[in-house]
Amino acid sequence: MNPFKKLAGQTAIYGLPTIVARLLNYLLVPLYTRLFQTAEYGVVTELYAYVAVLFAILTYGMETSYFRFATNNPDKQKVFATTIGSLIFTSLLFVGIVFIAAPNLAGAIGYASHPEYLKWFALILAADAISSIPYAQLRLENRPIRFAMIKITNIVVNIGLNLFFLIYIPARITHNPELFESSFLRHFYDPSIGVGYIFISNLVASVITLLMLSPEIFRMKLKIDLHLLKKMLNYGWPLLIFSLAGIINETFDRVIMKYMLPPGVDAMAQLGIYGACYKVSILMTLFIQTYKYAVEPFFFESSKNADAKVTYARLMNYFLIICFLIYLAVMLFIDFVILFIGEDFREGAAVIPILLWANLFLGVFYNLSVWFKLTDKTRLGALISVLGAILTLALNIILIPVFGYMGAAWATFACYAFMMILSWLIGRKYYPVNYDLKSAGIYALLTITIYALSYFTDNFQPGLKYTINAILILIFLIIVAIREGIPGKLFHKTI
Repeated sequence: MNPFKKLAGQTAIYGLPTIVARLLNYLLVPLYTRLFQTAEYGVVTELYAYVAVLFAILTYGMETSYFRFATNNPDKQKVFATTIGSLIFTSLLFVGIVFIAAPNLAGAIGYASHPEYLKWFALILAADAISSIPYAQLRLENRPIRFAMIKITNIVVNIGLNLFFLIYIPARITHNPELFESSFLRHFYDPSIGVGYIFISNLVASVITLLMLSPEIFRMKLKIDLHLLKKMLNYGWPLLIFSLAGIINETFDRVIMKYMLPPGVDAMAQLGIYGACYKVSILMTLFIQTYKYAVEPFFFESSKNADAKVTYARLMNYFLIICFLIYLAVMLFIDFVILFIGEDFREGAAVIPILLWANLFLGVFYNLSVWFKLTDKTRLGALISVLGAILTLALNIILIPVFGYMGAAWATFACYAFMMILSWLIGRKYYPVNYDLKSAGIYALLTITIYALSYFTDNFQPGLKYTINAILILIFLIIVAIREGIPGKLFHKTI
């Protein structure tokens, strides 16, 4: 079977539920940015940044380790039992520590009046960490229907509860407060919780997901093979460093921002604006996250083929084409895309093109990561991420006090560009792949040129402006089609 058709099929099967889930989740952002003030949404932005870091720690590279060992080990049940058993133990230990230390931890990060936030998130993280391995097993066993059903249930519950707590009940109170007081709904709602209902909705959805995955978890004896676990941890701990450094690169700006902005600046409001505008890069982020989700098992399966390196090179080329197309679609129609967030948040729109390029670089880095995952050089992959994290820390500390969230955006751009280039240089030594750098350069230059040309349409009437911008995107597609020989391939197919 054509490997690209196979990857496209895997992306459709396993990526589509993820795309739908994440897209629906992103559609909550317009709700949040219209219901809450910028500073209130800053709370959401900051706490979910902590969650991203902690999730990397709690999974400690075991998902990739599971793929690596389950692919090569005939006793896949033993690999699963060892992996899930390890994660259950560490997740429950984490929950116990957080519940005991919640008051002190909440005070340390500025939420002394809300220690319950930490307890809720501890439970969310534990449920999600444990769920990651049954999800991986469903992908490995090619069980897309069950995978999709659970994914969609999670997001339906999450969105449903958000709408229930943030829209339906407040509307009932406003319409008839006396009737609300006499109804059963008063037992489910406390106006003082506010943004906390976002976290509660997430918690319920995560617990229901874990319950739905419990048949996969408990259909076999959860006996940990210590010898196997040692080998998996040895393979996976550099991936923990790799993931942790990657999460720091992605989220540290939102963790540190309120501490780095000068006195007199509403730090939480700035954080809320930056977090909302970060979400506007939805199409690029969705594509890259979904692609990453599908491509990791594909890397390991394709490595057995004689032409694996040719496949990886062509895959990179197609990946870049799609990313450049997404960039143009977002930036040439930014007037519509920016409506995604509330009006008070749109002043941060200047970060969007910077973050789109940054995420593109990150996607290229994911493609390049094939060299250290297949050669078991995960320590070198971890080293690259650590160096990127150090650069992120330094640039955020230098740039945020001067440029605010614009400094954070440029730090993200510089970090991912650095990691991409360094990974390519080192990968040439250990697992050389003949990537088509000429095509990559031509498509990048074409994208920049078309984006620059679109500036001349800013003073046109909207109808003419967007017609011209659509033609510019069509020109990009025509040039790509000609360079990739698509007309010739279609012609030969027809005859």
